[in-house]
Amino acid sequence: MDSDGEEEELAQLRAQRSQRTGVADLRGLQQKQRQANTTAASFFEEPDSRPTSRPRRSAVDIDEDDEDAPAVVDDVDLDTDDIADVQHGALRAAFPMAFGQQESKVESLESIHAARLRSGSEAGTSTPQVGQPQSPAAPTAKSQSASDSDSQDETAFGNGGLGEPNTETDPYLLPVSHEVALEGQGKVVTSLDVDHSGSRLLAGSRDYSLRMFDFNGMKSDMRSFRRLEPSDGHPVHSVSLSPTGDAFLVATGSSQIKVYDRDGKERGVSVAGDMYIRDLRNTKGHISPCTHAQWHPTDRFTGMTSSDDGSIRVWDTWNVLQKTVIKPQLAKPGRIAVTACAYNHDGGLIGGGMFDGTLQIWDVKGKFGTAASTGVVMPPKPQMIAKQDWRYVSGGGRVLRNAHEPSTEITSLAFASNGHSLVSRGADETLKMWDLRKLKAPVHVFTGLPTTHSETGCCFSPDESLILTGVSAQRDGTGGALLFFDVNKLQLVRRIGTVGSAVAVHWHSRLNQIFVGTGDKAGGCVRALYDPTLSERGVLLCAARKPRTKDPLDFEAPVVIHTPHALPMFKEAKQIRKRKSERDHDDAVKFHKPEVGSSAATLGRGAAGLIGKTGGTLLTQYILKNHGMLKNPAEEDIRAAILRHEAHADEFKAHTAAYNKTQPNKIFAEEEKEEQEEGS
Repeated sequence: MDSDGEEEELAQLRAQRSQRTGVADLRGLQQKQRQANTTAASFFEEPDSRPTSRPRRSAVDIDEDDEDAPAVVDDVDLDTDDIADVQHGALRAAFPMAFGQQESKVESLESIHAARLRSGSEAGTSTPQVGQPQSPAAPTAKSQSASDSDSQDETAFGNGGLGEPNTETDPYLLPVSHEVALEGQGKVVTSLDVDHSGSRLLAGSRDYSLRMFDFNGMKSDMRSFRRLEPSDGHPVHSVSLSPTGDAFLVATGSSQIKVYDRDGKERGVSVAGDMYIRDLRNTKGHISPCTHAQWHPTDRFTGMTSSDDGSIRVWDTWNVLQKTVIKPQLAKPGRIAVTACAYNHDGGLIGGGMFDGTLQIWDVKGKFGTAASTGVVMPPKPQMIAKQDWRYVSGGGRVLRNAHEPSTEITSLAFASNGHSLVSRGADETLKMWDLRKLKAPVHVFTGLPTTHSETGCCFSPDESLILTGVSAQRDGTGGALLFFDVNKLQLVRRIGTVGSAVAVHWHSRLNQIFVGTGDKAGGCVRALYDPTLSERGVLLCAARKPRTKDPLDFEAPVVIHTPHALPMFKEAKQIRKRKSERDHDDAVKFHKPEVGSSAATLGRGAAGLIGKTGGTLLTQYILKNHGMLKNPAEEDIRAAILRHEAHADEFKAHTAAYNKTQPNKIFAEEEKEEQEEGS
């Protein structure tokens, strides 16, 4: 074995000894051994038989690196407390290691982050080839061993640790070296938002639920503290927090939006519009499912939503009443769904994306909108109709036709803070950059970005040098990824694989952490990408917090669900009769099939499965039978019964004289001779 191998083995032995004894060097171990021997001799031997002298060996003569050499030291004088400690240690050594109270071992922060290190993230290259997250490789023995003089500040997992960032390997300083998954949801996460302080995260999913996460109180299990269902049976399409973080707005598949406070208590719900009113300016709310929602970036009392009814509505979020109705300009009459809407950084511009591929921009500064026609003309007083106090806008914006392929959704819009850059994400597998000063053609088009979700988002990085968006996974669950595009170079600089499709994206400027809403057929969750060196707070706060261990004395009352009328006391008599009839169904006499050809001579209710079998107890049947007026139709000649009325045919000619000339000739079948001969 070479010298490097010997030093490495020696360092391992020292580390093991330090964990086992709590002493860093051999001299301290000799001191403890000296105390243990002295106390053990005085405890287990009689006073007269105790040796008065022991063979000595100087500690200087003992080689410090000789682990096998016996440590024989001089007797020392110990006080009462030291003797008690040593005696306890000697007795404790005679019991198994699992006996008694165990020492609580706290996992180091380095090992926690090492477990969340993404595979390939330590490379730090700009090639777009990072695959799906995997567990990091096991650390080598050299990284685990530490000598007596090793510094505690060294990282335990290479370049992805707590050291200084390397700008040469990663010029963009992306916080993507580590990843943690928050509590999962039943289906794909389609929307998420984080408040400005970075303490609360909201995630909406297609399983009709919305989860609320609090980083300040969350443990390492990353569980949410509240779960809501804004609208039963409707998926959550969009969620947006107010600029102050005291409330949030939710848009679902319902036509009504809801406003909640910071703790998840419902503040109000909007009024549903009248679907029978054709003119959208006269409805008090949306009449079709909502598609997107966003809070005003600076006004805490204003929000905006878009809907499939072809309108964008600006709301008073305090009273949950609409203030302005925006109807986009259409190429032809009809209704075209508005699939996305967005404010710019100061709320001065509103952008809307249409289902026909049209992109429209409105300037809302100053006096925006005019009064609706129904508000100008006062309604008659007897009708008691409330005056409409909202405004209506049907023009005045910039329109760009065929910005994306028609009949495909524009899934999201994002404005840059420079005031003239806009990014649009479409279901036509493209991401387009626009300059609002020259809106005739896009600045650049990124193609080959498949998506199967109408909520796929896009956003800018905090310094607006990168654009983020997600792509959907294939049917086999592979291919989902988070993409980073350089705004200046107009090229793809990083591709990070995700489990399932990447739909919602958000890069928080204060936390410097990237949150991605993912999901597939099995379920969905929010995945947080971070770097222990570049990021702060957020998921780093709850990384080392252990969840509360379950106590044996904990009690949780079982949930018992009683179905209606399941208990015997709630059973009805009708059900009992039904069960009796089911039992009687096996009786062949009671449920006998009626005999074919039963005569009408035995008219009656029937008995024993036969029609008209009443035993002749009725007086009417008895009289008719005796006088021959009640006969069996099966025994009567039908032809003779019809021809007996032929003699009275002339009596009805007065009523049918007009048909005398049109009557057909009577043709009767003549008897053949052969039949007569055979009969004879």
